[in-house]
Amino acid sequence: MKKIKIKVPATVANMVCGFDILGMAIHEPYDEMELKLLDSPEIIIRHEDHFGLPEDPSKNVAGVVLQNIQQHLRLKKGFEVTIRKHIKPGSGLGSSAASAAGAAFGANKLLGNILSDKELIHFAMFGEELASGVRHADNIAPCIYGGITLVKSTSPIDIIPLNTPDLFVVAVHPQVEVKTSDARQILKKNILLKDAVEQWGNIAGLVAGILKNDIPLIGRSLNDVIIEPIRSILIPKFHEIKSKSLEAGALGGGISGSGPSIFMLAEKKETAENIARMMKSVYDEIEIESFVYVSKINSLGIEIIEEINDENQ
Repeated sequence: MKKIKIKVPATVANMVCGFDILGMAIHEPYDEMELKLLDSPEIIIRHEDHFGLPEDPSKNVAGVVLQNIQQHLRLKKGFEVTIRKHIKPGSGLGSSAASAAGAAFGANKLLGNILSDKELIHFAMFGEELASGVRHADNIAPCIYGGITLVKSTSPIDIIPLNTPDLFVVAVHPQVEVKTSDARQILKKNILLKDAVEQWGNIAGLVAGILKNDIPLIGRSLNDVIIEPIRSILIPKFHEIKSKSLEAGALGGGISGSGPSIFMLAEKKETAENIARMMKSVYDEIEIESFVYVSKINSLGIEIIEEINDENQ
């Protein structure tokens, strides 16, 4: 029996203006997953956390990923997966993507790396579809590739890894839940052309800033005129957090994924830590528990903690 232990990072999707196409990996929080290769074709899911997620493989994000890999490769073997989630479901920090990407990544390692990164994205998107009803890859891609990624297309899959600027990410997760499916339903079905043009300029500017390591360009491109004005109403104190972060020296930021988490980028660790303290104090004042994370952008993505190949293990 083979076994692998992996560390799967949280991710920040959209990066303000890049709805469904931009994402980045961060170091904290992260999930821990253990996957075993079984001689029988069953798929066993175990959760060692308190989130009450289903363990039926057909209803579990990691389970459906493994089922699709198993069916595609016509495997006679199965998988046993133990998941310890620290990325809370509904946080906007890529919780479902972590389970999906971790399952695809871990299964591939156990099978001898027979799948390409693009194929891992393909199979992991089945998990995202289960979680949100949409096959999107803006969380999955940076989770697997690390750093910042651009999802040019999901059909066919076309992922472009970008540079990883030497920046700090501050993410605050207020303990309120915003479901991705709900956050999608409130979005406008039609947008004004002038708003679309402005948004395209921001996306292009952000990608150019990342590629050129032009920090001021990154900062002034972190603006969303389409999604944020609507989704921000679901997040307590969003505008106060954002304005005070900018006053404290943040380059910019906004909603992480579909929320309720909020992220900000900063050049210096001291600035990032000041922003983190401010975020916590804003939520403390209205008696909403919150968790704040400060880290560099995670250029590694999923990390292998341990591999056991001894058949007697």
